[in-house]
Amino acid sequence: MRLCFAVFLCICTTAAAQDTLSVTLPQADSLFIRRNLLALAGRFQIEAAQAQIVQARLFDNPTAYLELNAFNPAAGQVLDVGGTGQKALAIQQTILLAGKRSKRVAVATQQSRLTELQFADLLRTLRFDLHSRFYSIYFTSNTLAVYRQQRTRLTETIAAFARQYEKNNVALRELVRLKALLLQLNNDQLELQNRLTEQQRDLRILLQTSATIQPIIRPADTTRFARSLPTLTDAVSLALENRPDLKGAEVAVRQADANAAFQKALATPDLRVGGMFDQNASYTPNYLGITLSMDLPILNRNQGNIQSARAQGSYLRLAQRQVLTVVENEIRAALEEIQQTEVAYRSIDQSFPAQFDQLNQSILRNFERGNVSLIEFVDLFETYLQNVQQLNRLSADRITAYEQLTFTIGTDLFR
Repeated sequence: MRLCFAVFLCICTTAAAQDTLSVTLPQADSLFIRRNLLALAGRFQIEAAQAQIVQARLFDNPTAYLELNAFNPAAGQVLDVGGTGQKALAIQQTILLAGKRSKRVAVATQQSRLTELQFADLLRTLRFDLHSRFYSIYFTSNTLAVYRQQRTRLTETIAAFARQYEKNNVALRELVRLKALLLQLNNDQLELQNRLTEQQRDLRILLQTSATIQPIIRPADTTRFARSLPTLTDAVSLALENRPDLKGAEVAVRQADANAAFQKALATPDLRVGGMFDQNASYTPNYLGITLSMDLPILNRNQGNIQSARAQGSYLRLAQRQVLTVVENEIRAALEEIQQTEVAYRSIDQSFPAQFDQLNQSILRNFERGNVSLIEFVDLFETYLQNVQQLNRLSADRITAYEQLTFTIGTDLFR
């Protein structure tokens, strides 16, 4: 019986552990790389693009032509392919001129590089989303924990007032006001819970898990942002070196130039070289000949594709300048947001949250003893919950601001 109980307890403990996944941010990053379906699928896109380079390097297959005598009326023989019959064979190989093969490889190479950068940019975006959800869940959970604690205390206080009301020791308006306060607290708690549910949903999708994520934040995770910020010029330089979308815009221009060169080369016709054997249909038996053929570039010189490729290159050059302008303004805004958030965060006395918690507990005890009026209690109670929510939101906004800077420059300066 004891053994069965021990096994049952072990199973229940394991199930509970599986329902909640406690992870640090580095562990969440590792899970993301190993599990996220978009991250896994992106690698196949890279493999597909690299396979196009292999394909571009291949030579064209030779063309074989075989002709057999279906019926010889002189001999009255079907499929007369013997010594007195007729058969012909020709083989032809296309030779690409104007460097088409190397230019085709150049286009495929740039496309492969562009695919890699697009994948890296996708990972950058998803990782920023992961970090934002991670910290938001942590601080929202902290706020909810306080709300649950205060809800329990307020419920106990209301129960005590209800008993006193039955004894005609307190007025009905006081009991009703406390119940209204509890209703407001419940609504605020529900709103926070719904927000947390949405954040949990998004984070579970990113990590491909059905477990409830419990973020673990160590002191080093928040103190690492103490280092000085880069200047705008340095931050833009870092973005140019690290942001995949900026590099992708540059590669897209190079690919457009390579495609324009390839389309121009396609205007030069290819040479087809071959040989043929004809048994009896030529001027001499067993005729051997050499064949040369080429399209005449009279009607179609690939003018439309050349013009389209050049126009695409001009468009991508302007798009590249636009991306650079957007990035500069994103970095400027991220730096300003950090500075503004830091001013607000550092203006808070670090001992204030603990002091406010002590004051709240003291006010609650004194209210239950009748030393504090209902109006004072309700005002302080509401102020306390608002401050808890605002402090946690400010802490989350501060970290998100640094994560936003990391996202905009493409590298983490605060490791």
